[in-house]
Amino acid sequence: MQITRLDLRRFRRFDEATLAPFAGLNLVTGDNGAGKTSLLEAMHLMAYGRSFRGRVRDGLLKDGAADLEVFVEWREHRVPGDSSSVRVRRAGLRHSGQDWTGRLDGENVAQLGDLCAALAVVSFEPGSHALVTGSAENRRRYLDWGLFHVEQEFMPLWRRYARALKQRNALLKSGRVRDGLEAWERELAEAGESLSRRRQLYLESLHDTMAPLLDRLAPGLGRVDLEYLPGWRRDAMPLADALLLARERDLQAGYTSVGPHRADWRIRFPGLPGREALSRGQAKLTALAAILGQAAHHAHARGAWPVIALDDLGSELDRTHQGRVLEWLMQTDAQVFITGTEAPAALARAHVAVSRFHVEHGGVHEGVAGPPT
Repeated sequence: MQITRLDLRRFRRFDEATLAPFAGLNLVTGDNGAGKTSLLEAMHLMAYGRSFRGRVRDGLLKDGAADLEVFVEWREHRVPGDSSSVRVRRAGLRHSGQDWTGRLDGENVAQLGDLCAALAVVSFEPGSHALVTGSAENRRRYLDWGLFHVEQEFMPLWRRYARALKQRNALLKSGRVRDGLEAWERELAEAGESLSRRRQLYLESLHDTMAPLLDRLAPGLGRVDLEYLPGWRRDAMPLADALLLARERDLQAGYTSVGPHRADWRIRFPGLPGREALSRGQAKLTALAAILGQAAHHAHARGAWPVIALDDLGSELDRTHQGRVLEWLMQTDAQVFITGTEAPAALARAHVAVSRFHVEHGGVHEGVAGPPT
């Protein structure tokens, strides 16, 4: 998967901007606040329906603008590994912070998830350590994004569960338990069991790509284990029984307290003394290994790499870890974006071809492609 064009309108500092990146490594530099991160945010918005810094209404709109627009054109293979099967795809999104419209390959899109499922982007940015240290919602979103892209059946299943959960919560809040509560609980339990199984299997398969990468980036952490927490005591009872047992409590609270929407997963290092032993730097490296490991898993499952976006890599990692990341990236076929106020120190020693761009005065300027100097 290779982005060939990115257009922004009324997006943060930009009135209008265009980026025409290349395959391989793209370096985007600029002063602090120039807007280089906004380019990665726009890619992330098309792939996730939100920025990695929050919702659209939380600052993505340029001051005074009624809406923003993002357009992305990319190339992908219809048949993995077959260069003759390349097709060009195009997606556009207009978003006001409340309402949105989208188009994919010339057709209107009814659900934002359909638009997001088309373009695969994984992002590492200064807040990514929240994948390890933050709320369970971050980790559920991580699992679900990966499953959206590798299992076609997952999105309908996720929507089925979300619909049943919404209906049960509405009945609990209203107290109208006779208006189909048991029927919605059966639907919730059936969809929830399948959803949970798929998440757990996906997490187990992620271990195979994440563990060796983490050992490469931070060998001092030792063995890593990934533990899935389903959101109810699945080892003790099926979800249908858990919902029944929780019904009275849920009626009082007005919401469903058990199920996959309460799920989480943990990263454990058996060799470290204590559950909270990770430093901030180790948490960053662990999150980076999870994100890049997910990209590698996607490549194995789909036969093509997602786009990899690394924001401010030079300030997030020291030179040694920058070098390890760059060395690993150069062994992949992924299109990579790296931003910074200047080129990461390790890049000067990497001896790889780099496409350079510079952001200033509200515009994106292409530099000279070639090895770093």
